[in-house]
Amino acid sequence: MKNWWKEFLAFQRLVTPLIMPVVFWVGVAIAVIMGIITLVDGARISSARLIVLGIITLFFGPVFVRILCELVLTFFRKE
Repeated sequence: MKNWWKEFLAFQRLVTPLIMPVVFWVGVAIAVIMGIITLVDGARISSARLIVLGIITLFFGPVFVRILCELVLTFFRKE
């Protein structure tokens, strides 16, 4: 534990690669939930536009979250 803390304070160990999987899965969950909500609302009020938007959000939301997470990781790469 002491060694980890020393590496952390000396910036030898980065925190971002450790928390990005959590951020990714939370983002995917939010994208899927928002897609389902949009889809259900579109079906409830008979709006084809909302139904299509919900389907697009369900499929492309997680991909967009993945791209954003990879972009953040490239900013914090240590090489």
